[in-house]
Amino acid sequence: MSDSSLSLSTFNYSLPDELIAQQPTRARTSSRLMHLDPQGQYHDRLFTDLPQLLRAGDLLVFNNTQVIKARLQGQKESGGKVEVLIERVLNEHQAVAHIRASKSPKPGTRLVFSDGALYLTVTGRDDALFFVEFDQPALPALEQFGALPLPPYITHAAEQTDEERYQTVYAQHPGAVAAPTAGLHFDQDLLDQLHAQGIGTAFVTLHVGAGTFQPVRVDNIADHQMHAERYTVPAATIEAMKATRAAGGRVIAVGTTSVRALESAAQPEKTQGVVLSNGDISGDTRIFISPGYTFHWIDALVTNFHLPQSTLLMLVSALAGINPIRAAYNHAVQMKYRFFSYGDAMFIEKPNS
Repeated sequence: MSDSSLSLSTFNYSLPDELIAQQPTRARTSSRLMHLDPQGQYHDRLFTDLPQLLRAGDLLVFNNTQVIKARLQGQKESGGKVEVLIERVLNEHQAVAHIRASKSPKPGTRLVFSDGALYLTVTGRDDALFFVEFDQPALPALEQFGALPLPPYITHAAEQTDEERYQTVYAQHPGAVAAPTAGLHFDQDLLDQLHAQGIGTAFVTLHVGAGTFQPVRVDNIADHQMHAERYTVPAATIEAMKATRAAGGRVIAVGTTSVRALESAAQPEKTQGVVLSNGDISGDTRIFISPGYTFHWIDALVTNFHLPQSTLLMLVSALAGINPIRAAYNHAVQMKYRFFSYGDAMFIEKPNS
């Protein structure tokens, strides 16, 4: 059960703009790594040290979602510029989107992209989101006409480098509009090294939405409403976790999105999850993990440094404790770690109980 009495200010910290990483490192594995141990002590390391912190029999769980080119620049058929950021593809032709325009488009409005090569029709609205229908299959159209949706704190437009580096090397299922950024630090050589060490790998899919960047706007965090994200946890991953635990190994999530998927699957009745006929668990989750939460699966976490007052900062505080995270982040600022999507990483071990 999460602590519902915490205020938003508990999760604030001061971050100089120059520490927000604008470009990826030279190589995927060349980031720094802060190790937060079970005693709450932090240690400055390199990401290439991660294998030394893992043990044979541990299991790494990765999110294999693939970032789609979700940003479209065009105009209304009647004139007027419009920017569309797809939040989620619902089926072959329909999606939910954020739309920026001088006037909000009404149902029936047609939007034109790439000189008429692509049309979207607005079919409805739900609060800040719009329902849109593509005149052709959505995913191929986005790949052809869309642009990679870099996070709002990255100031440059997406370039060729971003198309490679803002995507994990194991991305498999298109649907995310933001990368599961902890996974960006892994290259195939490192994955091969971990395998050779006897460290297992398993996968979940959670299609990260743009809501991951939305600030919490309520003072009492218990009043915060999470955005919904689609997830699937395969039966094979559940079996791998059970086998790991039975053998005394640790389940280590790579990224907060993997945590959200695993913890949602652990309590499907609370997270709109359904157990499918093949044993996979799938659904739409709005799970909100904050201090006081009892984790079902996670023993440790590989993650990046998160925005002040964000739900992701609350999640890592739930795992490691508010004070250890606060101390680690203050140290990271002092030591000029690189923050957010293209930034450095942390390896957080759950405190000894």
